[in-house]
Amino acid sequence: MSHDTAMNNASLNAIRSAATPALLKAARIEAQNRLYGELTSMPIQAWNREVSDLHDAVMTQACRCCEEEMIREGFGPPPSHYAFIAFGSVGRAEPTLWSDQDNGLIYGEGDVEELEAYFEPFGRKLSEILEQVGYPPCPGSVMLSNPLWRGNLASWERQLLEWRDILAWEQVRYLMIAADLRHIFGEASLTVALRKTMKAIMEADQGSDRDVVTAILRNTVRHKAALNILGQVITEQSGEHAGDFDVKYGLYIPIVNAVRYLALQYGVEASSTWERISQLVQLEAVPTRWLESCSRAFGTAVKLRSLVPPEVDNGLLTGTHYLPQEMLKQKELRRELRESLSTVKVMYRTLQRQHRYAERKWL
Repeated sequence: MSHDTAMNNASLNAIRSAATPALLKAARIEAQNRLYGELTSMPIQAWNREVSDLHDAVMTQACRCCEEEMIREGFGPPPSHYAFIAFGSVGRAEPTLWSDQDNGLIYGEGDVEELEAYFEPFGRKLSEILEQVGYPPCPGSVMLSNPLWRGNLASWERQLLEWRDILAWEQVRYLMIAADLRHIFGEASLTVALRKTMKAIMEADQGSDRDVVTAILRNTVRHKAALNILGQVITEQSGEHAGDFDVKYGLYIPIVNAVRYLALQYGVEASSTWERISQLVQLEAVPTRWLESCSRAFGTAVKLRSLVPPEVDNGLLTGTHYLPQEMLKQKELRRELRESLSTVKVMYRTLQRQHRYAERKWL
């Protein structure tokens, strides 16, 4: 076993044995500091896998701490099996060290009122514990403390079908979020069942004017590559980040959204962007050279997201998603960024053609 592997295992063991939120936070801080120090010395995909493992371990232990607190407060143990699931970058297993909360809860069958009487305070408490150990609340409230993202399989199916039937911009955005769900803790069969339902909903009516995947394409092409017609990187024009580059929305999210759309179009079930690209290559659904460029651009996006200089807040790393203009002056970084944005531009030109064809088809 290598020294790095032994250190990683020791960090994860410290997290898994943390009996309180305070101890869990301390174990997370130690692990995050070690990983941050290794960012530039490891291949980005391997480094990101370790970051994902760190978050999975912290969130799993947070669930266990929550169960213990519920028992101490007189609620007792969970009245049914449940699954804690993640969305967003954690759901795709590609988080930064300072990701916020994007999560949900699936619970088993039984008396609906009894189950909700337990899991409503459970959801609030678990969100609070996650915040205590370093996960800020999701700005869009995609959290298990929000009843929209918590329920049994039947209520989840009703919610997904409602979004599918409306297919307005907001409902399509929710379906895009749900498409990235990944199991973190609890009864895995509940997550498997929800993913199966999700797949059936995504595939329903394909080729019709109520096609979910076409609606997702419509939302996806709203993003534009942050390159101007002269091939120059478009930075923020005003505000506190004037002159900085928005890595998240200028590069990372456009790639995530494009690859998600292609994965849904071709029936790829993986939630990880890297895994989606790999499976699309195997299917030969999209030109391999195109996907190889996409994979390189995505590696750059993930790396640049974590190279954003973080701040330290009470021991925890916190970061924005803006690359400062000082870093943009680095020749190699600017070259990588420009190449990646050129790839995004080509991707979106292709997707926009598909979108125009789909729109004309239903006129």
